[in-house]
Amino acid sequence: MTKKMKSYSSEFKEYVAKMIVLDGHKMTDICNKLNLPYGTVKRWVGSYRDKQKNAEKEEQNQLLTASEYKEMYEKERQEKLEAQEEAEILKKAMHIFTQEIE
Repeated sequence: MTKKMKSYSSEFKEYVAKMIVLDGHKMTDICNKLNLPYGTVKRWVGSYRDKQKNAEKEEQNQLLTASEYKEMYEKERQEKLEAQEEAEILKKAMHIFTQEIE
């Protein structure tokens, strides 16, 4: 008797791995629910975690230069100031509208 090997798409493998790693589902529950072999799912999860670690290392390896850091800092600072201004305007408008109602 020969067993027929099922092949799954990479999207499906990643979806299953994310359900376990990111959503916190138990591997045995997913295996039972989707009728998948435990060893196969364990391999998919291991592969997914390795990809995550490699992506993290790549992110850490990309250091910012001083000018890039300064640019990013100034941009975030400007966005924060704009958000504060908008909040102040909304507060004033809300105060004006609530006074008219009374």
